[in-house]
Amino acid sequence: MKLRLSIALLIIALVVPFSVTAESSKPILTFGLVPQQSASRLAQLWSPIFKYIGKRSGVELIFATAPSIPEFEKRCAMGEYDIAYMNPYHYTAFHENPGYEAFAKQKDKRIKGIIVAKKGSAVKDLQDLKHEVLAFPAPAAFAASVLTRAKLARENIDFSAEYVRSHDSVYRSVAKGLYVVGGGIERTFKNVDPSIQSQLYVLWKSKGYTPHAFAAHPGVDKTIVKRIQQVMLNMSQDEEGKRLLKNINFKGIEAAKNKDWDDVRHLDIELLERLIQG
Repeated sequence: MKLRLSIALLIIALVVPFSVTAESSKPILTFGLVPQQSASRLAQLWSPIFKYIGKRSGVELIFATAPSIPEFEKRCAMGEYDIAYMNPYHYTAFHENPGYEAFAKQKDKRIKGIIVAKKGSAVKDLQDLKHEVLAFPAPAAFAASVLTRAKLARENIDFSAEYVRSHDSVYRSVAKGLYVVGGGIERTFKNVDPSIQSQLYVLWKSKGYTPHAFAAHPGVDKTIVKRIQQVMLNMSQDEEGKRLLKNINFKGIEAAKNKDWDDVRHLDIELLERLIQG
């Protein structure tokens, strides 16, 4: 009798869908956010959005991030997030392996890398950065690090890079005078504490590229992804959704497909090759 019961329980466990609890048919998905800002700030901005999406889609979204961008990259490579909000280069890499598929992106937006300096500093031009130590979030932070470092290399500016874990850390470090300049992006610069932002100015800005991807792990039921996508696309149609989007400096969210990031693929970046090859 005990053997039959054990077999029955095993069969039940095997047929429970991906990320769905045995007690309820309501899916529970982990939603990972690239840690461009502190975990507490991300939770403050995004947890209400997850609650909004979850209520309307019938899916419980669990906030997740990582202590640093490199750690986030490792977790994406391992497929630890059911859904992830990742930078453009991350998406091109983790689409290859473990197979994340983009379904949405920020509406009417092109991501641009920026280099910020402290107001009143002696830095007036990129050439003033020769032989200086500059702050960046992480080596594979697309616009904040990859694009900005590439620009400096094209200008034959010899510099040293230090990686300080997040965009917020870059801005705070430059404001404190620990580094002459640092790399970031427009959205996180607008989201940083006003007391920090007011001390800085944008020294340089890159051309625009397809922005961050909302992407689903291949193991997540596509009908569930479609429900989540539809709620996200409709957020700008009601007052609560508009308010939540405004908090993260989004005008809206639009549908996306894999080929939207071909502009990034054409850059032939290979910083995460070791991770995606396993």
